[in-house]
Amino acid sequence: MHPESGAMKLRLNLRYRQKKDPGSGDFQEAYQTAEWDPRQTALLICDMWDHHWCASATRRVDALAPAVDGVAREARRLGIFILHSPSATMLFYEGTPPRLRAQTAPPHPSPLDLDRWEQLDPSREPSLPIDDSDGGCPDDPPCAQYTAWTRQHPAIEIADEDAISDSGPEVYNLLLQRGIQNVIVLGVHTNMCVLGRPFGIRRLARLGKNVALARDLTDSMYNPRMRPFVSHFRGTELVVEHIETHWCPTITSDQIAGGQPFRFSDDM
Repeated sequence: MHPESGAMKLRLNLRYRQKKDPGSGDFQEAYQTAEWDPRQTALLICDMWDHHWCASATRRVDALAPAVDGVAREARRLGIFILHSPSATMLFYEGTPPRLRAQTAPPHPSPLDLDRWEQLDPSREPSLPIDDSDGGCPDDPPCAQYTAWTRQHPAIEIADEDAISDSGPEVYNLLLQRGIQNVIVLGVHTNMCVLGRPFGIRRLARLGKNVALARDLTDSMYNPRMRPFVSHFRGTELVVEHIETHWCPTITSDQIAGGQPFRFSDDM
């Protein structure tokens, strides 16, 4: 694919879940091919922080970050707009071109309250399939919760032509300013920030954007000692299936960057 060619399209194999039968409560995998214009597409990197209060979460982000960087570099080369959203770290980037780009995007009125967290929507989705009420740390004893993050993970390059924002209104303004209709979301954590942030999947879907989650470049906060008592990685898969059923389809990162989908080394 060559971004200098006006005819270039990003060809994606979207996975979603549909009912097996019209009256059934059971869902099965289904696939649909889509072609997105890279110039109308953003790659949104959610909360890939340098540190997390949970030691296991920090280790998994350390493993994930180089793969995220590789996909972002290739997406940038293809003409996809890269949007970094490491929440609560904006002071670290104050005055940089990517931060200023987000702050100075022309404001647009919105039908939604763009500042608030998007809670679980019972009109559209049931409860999440995992119990994360303990915070989701699998360590024993659980790590103490505190604000551990100061910036995005340093393994992920932020180019001058990118943007940095953790603000719902700023993200909305950037998308409208650039005529972006398609958003690929990746990062952490699948059951929390990826879904609920003011720039997350629930918000983007409600704004009518074409959203896809890169399911191999995400991770959940889930403790296998909690319901449904499955492995950490199976817990993440269950949340991905929930998203595919109720919110948006998913892709794998090799559809952008080639190679193989990312897999954690201890995900057996």
